Amino acid sequence: MEMKKKKNEEVSEEAKEKISERLSSLENLWFPRAQQSTATLPSQRKSIFLDLLSRDPSLFLERYGSNLTSTELTEFDSMKHDYEINWHVTRLRSLLSPSPEELRKRTVMAKNRRRAYLDRLMIGGKYFSEDAMRDREPYLHHEYVGKFQDRVGRSMARPGERWSDTLLRRCEEAAIVAKIRGEQQRIGVPQRDWIGNEDFQEEEEEEEEEEEEEEGDDVEEKETVEEKEEIG
Repeated sequence: MEMKKKKNEEVSEEAKEKISERLSSLENLWFPRAQQSTATLPSQRKSIFLDLLSRDPSLFLERYGSNLTSTELTEFDSMKHDYEINWHVTRLRSLLSPSPEELRKRTVMAKNRRRAYLDRLMIGGKYFSEDAMRDREPYLHHEYVGKFQDRVGRSMARPGERWSDTLLRRCEEAAIVAKIRGEQQRIGVPQRDWIGNEDFQEEEEEEEEEEEEEEGDDVEEKETVEEKEEIG
């Protein structure tokens, strides 16, 4: 009678077979180091699952429970008297079909984790530094801050900086400038306003000044001719 009762409180042999068969077809499941060399083939993995299911179902749920379906979890209901098994089954079911309250708690926990992470970034003083923001959004930084700054200073060697570090920083600067210019081209910014086109702007301004001077000379020459005609 005792033996029969114990047998009824275990996962059925048929269920063990089906669960082990399905899991054995999955790749990248975790195995202890001692079993890794003997878990390369599906048949080998199936034997490991069958053995663990029969020997220690609680440990099986701990290792592979997250890969079970809700139907497969019901096979462990006959063992709910075992505290560990009941705890694993309850937890796994809440992951598969969370209640509204559990969803709310998860949302709150996720927000708290994000807030804590943001606080660490702010305290560390790196995430919101100008260099970090420029790395994340080169074009926005250029539009609101960068174009009002002296770009030459970014390429100059800094006190105590090794030459190799200066070269590396210049390469990074060139990559950022390329991103900014690419975005300017994409959204149709006039060529004269592209980053790095300061010389182009100066040439345009010089050409405009020359044109104005030429126009002024033409006007003076015309006035001189008219004056001569009037005198004549």
